[in-house]
Amino acid sequence: MKKIALLIMTVLLAATCFAAGKSERVCHKGDGSFIVISKKDLNLRVYRATGGDTTLLATFPVCLSKNKGDKQRKGDMRTPESPKGKPFYISMMQDASGWRHDFHDGRGSILAYGHWFLRLVTPGHSGIGIHGSTGNRSSVPGRASEGCIRLLDEDIITLHDKYAYVGMNVIIKHEGEGLYNWEKKPIAEYKKNHPNQK
Repeated sequence: MKKIALLIMTVLLAATCFAAGKSERVCHKGDGSFIVISKKDLNLRVYRATGGDTTLLATFPVCLSKNKGDKQRKGDMRTPESPKGKPFYISMMQDASGWRHDFHDGRGSILAYGHWFLRLVTPGHSGIGIHGSTGNRSSVPGRASEGCIRLLDEDIITLHDKYAYVGMNVIIKHEGEGLYNWEKKPIAEYKKNHPNQK
């Protein structure tokens, strides 16, 4: 029975990867890794859960929405927060190196997304993703986006190339929400092994 369930999951993920085939990266089955984004700490952490243990693999500074709070409607300049127990997930990984955007700040339409746009499924809202900060590098870390999650351009490449996959769960914490209890040990271990990183 377990083999049949695993086969069905593999086929479904493969179908999702095929449908989302706008990325040059080969889609692979999840390895237990997932993303947690903290509005309080302005960071994105990649974790892996294996055998009842959790390891912190990487951490990146982020820029989040100009306005605080959970997204309510299009144009409210807020980053959506995932409901408890219902993480968002990456639906596609798109080459955004030529994408432009007008921030209505006098610069006109500029390159704005870095190399990759990791599109998120955020029920009730569309167009939300994790991407680079071309033209807005100084905003990372900070609060300046229209609702998406901005990384430094080099960090979105690292996230895409080393960790992200279609179907990967993404938890976006609520405003002011601190560390989950299970995060404390892997973060302490990570800091011990990476003393030069914040």
